This record gives sequence, structure tokens and C-alpha cells, in this order.
Amino acid sequence: MKYWIVLLFTLWYGLSFSQKDSLFIRDIYTEALSNGECYDQLNHLCKKIGHRLAGSESAARAMEWGKNTMQGYGFDSVYIQPVSVPQWQRGPKEECFYKLNGTEVRPVAVALGGSVGSKDPITSKVIEVKSIQALKDFPDEAVRGKIVFFNKAMDPLLINTGAAYGGAWDIRGHGPSEASRKGAAACIIRSLTLADDAYAHTGSTSYDADITPIPAAALSSVDARALSKALQQNPELELSLHLQCSLKERIIQGNVIGELRGTEFPEKYIVVGGHLDSWDIGEGAHDDGTGVTQSIEVGRIFRALNYQPRHTLRVVLFMNEEFGNDGGETYADSAKVRSEEHIAAIESDGGGFTPQGFSLQGTDAHLAELKEWARYFEPYQLFHFKSGWSGVDIGPLRSDSTALYGLVVDSQRYFDFHHSNNDVFENVNKREHTLGAAAMASLVYLIDQKKD
Repeated sequence: MKYWIVLLFTLWYGLSFSQKDSLFIRDIYTEALSNGECYDQLNHLCKKIGHRLAGSESAARAMEWGKNTMQGYGFDSVYIQPVSVPQWQRGPKEECFYKLNGTEVRPVAVALGGSVGSKDPITSKVIEVKSIQALKDFPDEAVRGKIVFFNKAMDPLLINTGAAYGGAWDIRGHGPSEASRKGAAACIIRSLTLADDAYAHTGSTSYDADITPIPAAALSSVDARALSKALQQNPELELSLHLQCSLKERIIQGNVIGELRGTEFPEKYIVVGGHLDSWDIGEGAHDDGTGVTQSIEVGRIFRALNYQPRHTLRVVLFMNEEFGNDGGETYADSAKVRSEEHIAAIESDGGGFTPQGFSLQGTDAHLAELKEWARYFEPYQLFHFKSGWSGVDIGPLRSDSTALYGLVVDSQRYFDFHHSNNDVFENVNKREHTLGAAAMASLVYLIDQKKD
């Protein structure tokens, strides 16, 4: 009889505990959807501050905004963690043109992040290739002094748009170095996007130490297709490219960190965050203003519901994800030096689209936990709870004791906006954005309740 009493009590306790969690998660969603402020904060960030390239004055203003916002929400402490960042400047001139049948054509082009500039325009014939390997197959003398044109599209057949991006990323990340190694004078690439439009998409490139950097730019997908067609008509066509980029000495900016102090385990940390920096075109709305404002909203929701976390919650607005992950590396290095124990970290850096669940970088035990918690999210139509990518900023925290989670969203439109002038506040949906914040707050709550 005693065995059955214990068993019934255990079942009752488990069910009541589950019900308590479900009810609180419902409260999280109610607060977010009724009184949420992350969309208004995103509006301010995009329209009052704008793009936030690391090292820029606007990035410094964004840091101040993040600090003031979390202080205004009553975080227990808010501070700046110094981070060394580069100062790359696009320059006043980005000019690209060619003549076809006597008519001047001016493609939409933007310099790649980190590109060097040139004092005078570079005018030369164009070598069109589909891949880095195709370029390597050309004799050096055929490339020397030319402008290399990487016309490689993201694979539209891949449903996972992140995989499509990864499959084409090498032309932006390594293409300019490979073109220089072959003796090219400059490099242009087809923008990394699945959209067929006239927006050029920037993003970082890097130069190998053994080459001489050359100017590098991206063309819109429409203009890349037009240039390819023009080269078929006239293989001797000459293109002129003039970029006035420059790289100055590194300066100190920082990660903005807000804490809600834990009541039972204050020396154990749960991180939730996104990156505060963006590229210098557009407004950095989806990338990653949405993730930053969602992360702050997690803390606001807990304050509004009078929830005191058992572990210390840190909202981290990381600086310079786009151009070297300095913020993420600095945060992880500091945590290691201070012997801080992080039980989990959550990142939102996929845009403010409809949330679908969470992906995990962690152990089998972490995955089992996540799958167990999936039932709490079914009423909110979140069903993706699998191993996968978490985020660039939190990646350096990875260890067997730290579970890393990435908010998974509907990504089909993300690369329409990514790193372009099209990434503006107006292209973020309020409800989708808010639902992402509620999902993140719910996962933080479950981690906080279930972990010792």
C-alpha cells in the first residue's frame, strides 16, 4: 500500500508541476502579445539609430540605447564589457559600370565588408566563373590584370536556406583572395540571396596573408544575370569598378550586458542574446535588431510577471558578430578567466520571422531535455526541437556543461533582406517578432526551473 501511495503522489506532483509550467508559459505569451514592447524598441533602434557597423558612431549610440533600455526595465545591473573592434569604412564612392552596344550600364554594387579601395577606377576585361575551383583551373596569365566575376547563385532547390547560403559563402569569404592569387585586379560576386531583385548584399570577406588585397564588391542578382548575358554578347567587354574603402586602427566598443540576479544559484548563468552590430547598409532590422530586442524583451517579460529567476539571467547584446565575432569571443574568454558556470545560452540571429522551435548544440542529455520540453510549446505551434546550429555569438561558450540553443524561424524570406538596403524595420512583422520573444522567454523559464 505504501508503494502505491508514493507512486500516486509522484504522479500527482509531476502533473501539477507540469500544469504550473504550462500556465506560466501561457502567462508569458499573454504578456508578450498584450503588452510586448520589443517591436517598438526595434522601431527606435532602426529609425532613430539606424545601421550599426562595429567601430562606428552609430554602433556607440546603439550601445547607449541598449544600456538605457535595460536600466529602464529595472534590470539588477547593466554594464558594458569592453571589446576591441575594427574600423572599416565603405567610403563615399562605390561605382561600377560597363558599356554594351554603346549604352552605359550601371549595376547596383556594394563593397564587401573588409574590402580595400583604390585611388583610381579599375577598368579591365572580365573573367566569369561559377566557383573558386573553376577560377583555379584558369592559367594565371589569362586572369592577370582582369576583373574576376564569381557568378554563383545560392541553390534554390535546398529548402534549408541556411544550407544554401553556406554552399555559396565561399565566393564571398575566399573568392577575392583566390582572385588576387591568380593576379586579378579586382573581384565582383553575385550577391548571396535567393531573391531575384535589384538589391546588392554585402558581407565580410577576408584576405589571406600571402596575397595583395584587391577591391571586391557584390552585384545584385538581377545585375549579375545581366552582366553574364552581356559577356555572352561581348566577351571583350570591359567593366570599371571604383571603391573607396579604408580600414583604420581598432577601437574599443563593447558588449552590453544586463542581469537579473538569480535567487538560488546566482553564480550559474543563463545567457540570452543577439548581436547589436549590423552592416552599414539598410537598418539591420532582421540582422540582428530583432534578436537584440527579443532578448531584452525576455527580461522585460520576467519583470512584468514578477518572476525572479533561480539562476542569473544575462541578456547580452554582442558587438561585432558581422566582422570577426569579437564580442562572442571576448565574452567567452572572460567567462573562462572568471571561471563562470554557464548552464545554457540562447541566441536569436535568424530574423524576426515566425518561430518554429529551437535547435541545439549540446550533449545527448541536453537533447533529451529539449525533446521533453517540446510538449510545452505545442499549443504555440512550435515543433522543431533537434540538434543543429545555435549561433555565432554564443558558439565560443560551447562545452559539455553548457547547452547552446538557437531560435529556429521560418527562414524562406531571410536572405531577401540579409546584408542589404532591404533590411529595414518595415519588413519585420510585429506578431512574428513578438512570438519569437515569447518562445525565448519560455525556454529560459524551463531551463531555469528544471536545472540545479
